[in-house]
Amino acid sequence: MSFDRIEEKLSILADAAKYDVSCSSSGAKRTNATKGLGNATNSGICHSYTEDGRCVSLLKILLTNHCIFDCAYCVTRKSNDIKRAAFKIQEVVDLTINFYRRNYIEGLFLSSGIFKSADYTMERLVQVAKKLRLEENFNGYIHLKSIPGASDELMREAGLYADRLSVNIEIPTISGLKLLAPDKDHKDFIKPMLKVKNEIIQYNTERKIIKNTPRYAPAGQSTQMIIGATGESDRDIMYSATHYYKNYNMRRVYYSGYIPISTDNRLPSIGSEVPILRENRLYQTDWLLRFYGFNVSELLNENHKNLELDIDPKLSWALRNLHLFPIDINKADKRLIARVPGIGMQSVNKITQARHFRNLDWSHLRAIGIAMNRAQYFIICNSREFNRKEYAADHLKQLILLNSKSKYQKHFDQQLSLF
Repeated sequence: MSFDRIEEKLSILADAAKYDVSCSSSGAKRTNATKGLGNATNSGICHSYTEDGRCVSLLKILLTNHCIFDCAYCVTRKSNDIKRAAFKIQEVVDLTINFYRRNYIEGLFLSSGIFKSADYTMERLVQVAKKLRLEENFNGYIHLKSIPGASDELMREAGLYADRLSVNIEIPTISGLKLLAPDKDHKDFIKPMLKVKNEIIQYNTERKIIKNTPRYAPAGQSTQMIIGATGESDRDIMYSATHYYKNYNMRRVYYSGYIPISTDNRLPSIGSEVPILRENRLYQTDWLLRFYGFNVSELLNENHKNLELDIDPKLSWALRNLHLFPIDINKADKRLIARVPGIGMQSVNKITQARHFRNLDWSHLRAIGIAMNRAQYFIICNSREFNRKEYAADHLKQLILLNSKSKYQKHFDQQLSLF
């Protein structure tokens, strides 16, 4: 097949893959017109991040954008009038190897629309990974999107060749899925998740006894939820995410703001704003639940079902619990210090180590790197400077906002103008 046809397929199937945020970000296009160094293309190259913070480039494509389902929120739904394409298995293998040899990428992120059946599609995804590993001796990163409803046998084989597997839960609640994708069954999403979880546990147990046991999906599994397509509250979303972390050992749950692509009256109208700020607040909440010791009920409850958009969730919680503050930074335990707005976990560790040697004052805390514009109102230290006044929550919130800058400020201005 001609290079032009391959390039056309790549353009179509890379563009269709951009709606999946499970590998962090889509590619960029930067033409080298000045005889400088490098030339970036957006044809399927995206960026992801390793556990140690290193940025890696991945070839991010769909195997095909043909699909037997008609999910209202999906650009590849069968009723959508778009240009269709499909890669052959060998074409994906060749693209991956050629891009890798040219140092364009360090791995592959492969998803697909569902054509014929779940098993037929999943088998082709597995064949790509298997050919790369066994025939091309490819040791780069491979992330396969598991197909809902795929058999246990295929899921087991997929994990032997892919570093990470993921099934997108798509809509946070069962009722939302029934509304927008009535042909799909929630159980079909759960089945492969459970299989991957159990296989990871089994293989890890066997490796403790037999050292040459192969590794199964060593980077674990993840999932993604579309935010804003249906009427779920932030509380509904975070309880759902917590369920998947707890019961299926998810490494990550990704939150993707719905991009209006359909005139369906069940969905936000075309032209509606993508909920980018809400998406960001959900990620911040996710971080607090996983690393800061918070529970969903502390951040979101019956009286507070949605996150505030103008302030981060930790500050929102602190303003609703002013009776717990101020804490003495030289005496409080690590768990309480981690709950102070403006103090991240790295700073928590620095504080607990440094106070073994001396009582900390404001100059020490500035040097450690805490966000003083927020933290100063919730702590005391070895200093009389910044003595805390008894502010009401609303007054304190406005004071902090006046002394803060954010890339989302335009969103705050729109929100505040309503009151």
